[in-house]
Amino acid sequence: MTKLVIVESPTKARTIGRFLPSEYQVEASMGHIRDLPASASEIPARVKAEEWSRLGVNVDADFEPLYVIPKEKKKVVKELTAALKEADELLLATDEDREGESIAWHLTQVLKPKVPVRRMVFHEITEDAIQEALENCRAINDRLVEAQETRRVLDRLVGYTVSPLLWKKVSPGLSAGRVQSAAVRLLVLREQERRRFRSGSYWDLKATLEAHDELFTAQLITLGGVRLATGKDFDETTGRIPEGKTVVLLTEAEAHALVERLEDGEWRVKDVNERDQTRSPAPPFTTSTLQQEANRKLGMSSRQTMQVAQRLYEQGLITYMRTDSVHLAQQALETIRQRVTDKYGQDYLSPAPRQYQTKSKGAQEAHEAIRPAGQEMPTADELGLEGREYQLYDLIWKRTMATQMADALLRLSTVIIEVEDAEFRASGKRVIFPGFFRAYVEGADDPAAALDDQETILPPLAVGEVVDCRELEPVKHDTKPPARYTEATLVKALESEGIGRPSTYATIISTIQDRGYVVKANKQLVPTFTAFAVNHLMERHFPDLVDTRFTAQMEQVLDDIAEGNADGLPYLQTFYLGDQGLDQQVKSKEQEIDPRTIHALELDDLQARVRVGRYGPYLEQDSNGETIRVSLPDSLPPADLVIEEAERLLRQKEQGPTPLGYHPETGEPVFVLTGRYGPYVQLGENGDNGQKPQRASLLKNMTPESITLDDAIALLALPRLLGQHPETGKDIEAGVGRFGPFVRHDGDYRSLTKDDDVLSVGLDRALDLLAQEKTRRRGSEIVRELGEHPDGGLVAIYNGPYGPYVKHSKVNASVPKGTDLDEFTLEQALGLLAEKAKKPAKKRKSRKKKN
Repeated sequence: MTKLVIVESPTKARTIGRFLPSEYQVEASMGHIRDLPASASEIPARVKAEEWSRLGVNVDADFEPLYVIPKEKKKVVKELTAALKEADELLLATDEDREGESIAWHLTQVLKPKVPVRRMVFHEITEDAIQEALENCRAINDRLVEAQETRRVLDRLVGYTVSPLLWKKVSPGLSAGRVQSAAVRLLVLREQERRRFRSGSYWDLKATLEAHDELFTAQLITLGGVRLATGKDFDETTGRIPEGKTVVLLTEAEAHALVERLEDGEWRVKDVNERDQTRSPAPPFTTSTLQQEANRKLGMSSRQTMQVAQRLYEQGLITYMRTDSVHLAQQALETIRQRVTDKYGQDYLSPAPRQYQTKSKGAQEAHEAIRPAGQEMPTADELGLEGREYQLYDLIWKRTMATQMADALLRLSTVIIEVEDAEFRASGKRVIFPGFFRAYVEGADDPAAALDDQETILPPLAVGEVVDCRELEPVKHDTKPPARYTEATLVKALESEGIGRPSTYATIISTIQDRGYVVKANKQLVPTFTAFAVNHLMERHFPDLVDTRFTAQMEQVLDDIAEGNADGLPYLQTFYLGDQGLDQQVKSKEQEIDPRTIHALELDDLQARVRVGRYGPYLEQDSNGETIRVSLPDSLPPADLVIEEAERLLRQKEQGPTPLGYHPETGEPVFVLTGRYGPYVQLGENGDNGQKPQRASLLKNMTPESITLDDAIALLALPRLLGQHPETGKDIEAGVGRFGPFVRHDGDYRSLTKDDDVLSVGLDRALDLLAQEKTRRRGSEIVRELGEHPDGGLVAIYNGPYGPYVKHSKVNASVPKGTDLDEFTLEQALGLLAEKAKKPAKKRKSRKKKN
């Protein structure tokens, strides 16, 4: 007989198998083996007629969940059941957090083992950790299971109760979520701040000075004994400096006049100040800080970070990656300190071991920080890692080493230089001892602050010393609106507000993007008009569900359940049932809410509003007894819809667009218009001759404001004839297609490079491109391997002529448009493949042979 060990993934199974005796058989459950029904087709026939089956939770039976085994997991369950029959003991070695505890519990409920069951937990997959876990097995922690199951039921109740209301009152296909709605509100509030923001301008002077044959710069700070205005002095809602604030606000003319007055004056050092500053290393990584730093330093999304960290953990290279704790075990401290000594020398080791205290709200997941696993802690180079795994492991390794390194010592210097009635300030910084800087410098959300740790060395200066002014220039500054959230800053905000827990941050951010509430642009998370409309309804009618404090209190209740200080059932009953419960609130609001009162934005100055419909956002205004509606691009950030642009769009819709000019050959008007998918040019009026007018999208480097009539005519002329091929005599054309600009000849295509212009590319360049060997598209090549299918065989992402798709064996399933392929998971792929497998294959129509 064998001892059966069940973990979540094949990778984890292989790693653990290396450290267990031969009588242990390690199998993978492929995550959860059962869950609440994902669709109506999964609801068992015996309960399908029950009203509560739609929820998947029997509210009247103490909120009993309806768990089902998805089709794609039935084979896994069958194989685990067969393996269990040959075993005399079952060890459940799923992850040590609540989710892992829940997976273990579900396994016992489905497999119904008749042999002894033990729960095996560890925070790193090393030989020592596995042996210790074997010797210290325990029972399943019912409190952790109850907390996780309560969370699952709570999320289902909110999502499946509120979402149908959004379909009726806002737009079909929308969703609400217990945590996602609060996260969306944070993004919407920031975008509203940006809408209210008014920019202000101010000028100052920058001097390039010389002393002791060294150049350095200084900034004007006072004039006539009064401080110069900076961006912090402006009111963000007016773009002006509030009355009563005593500062000097220079105009452009005054700044230039000041340059002429001061540049030939005597520049003398008025004051020199130096002070030493000690900097200590940041704590080791938690889930939150790892996601933040990986986003800042490596450009990785939260989901991508967790996927890579999961792989590193399952390979036995790092400790468990879902944790709030910054604690380091004693043995780990000793290993880290030895590695620091070996690599950097004794001088760079902190005088004593450095421990950190966990400060995050509701810290509860695991008991140690994220660090390299084991007693050797090799570098990424020593492990031979590559790609994202190399980058993330290297980040973790360096951050961990830095925690036990000596403080950095810096010398900060400030010099005040006066010329006539003006004072300039020069700031310097010298690293006296780099300490932990040798290994790691923490990233920053502000790009300017990222330069903070670079040295700026000033020449030796003394009070009374005269310096030479080599250049004096006026500099204009414009105040900036509050920065949008990035994934790093949103994770930081979620943690600060107590919204969600380490294991949920990546899911929250992915969900709000997948649902169309947020788009990512240049690392910024931009809420859409859909997010504004849904948040409007939620704030007005379900304020608790988007209130960060209320959401944090819900998380605290779940923590209390996990700690045995509360019960899940009474909380669910209070939250969902009764006159004030969510169920009754939604029923009453369904009658009360008038969809016409729900909009994304109210533009008071125009008596207009932005609404969200079946086909996307649109601007609406009542004028002379009629309602004018005009589509808005899906990609338009709400803060960028200024009054002037709204007026232009409404006027264009009401009066008809003003033509850019007229086509020289046909005499038809040429328009620049904006539709749901962005700006485009159009030849002729809509409906002329009963035909759809000719249209062409603007190229990536074009904007509606910058496009000329010649550009528009050139776009409308695509594809354009370049000439004939010298060998075949057939036409060569340039145009724009599904995959971007191209040249073609006799059905043979070549893509233009980023340096080519489809409007000006010539015949010679086209011939060069066509002569090059055709680059194979990735359609027949794997874009990324996702892992092993429960039925065996590889699951991978491919890129086909109609977009990316996942494939297993002979089943292909399209990946939804807009999905980040780097973040796409095996679980998502299995869901798509299972859904595709349910659909009957389309029969090809046989073509009759011509006689």
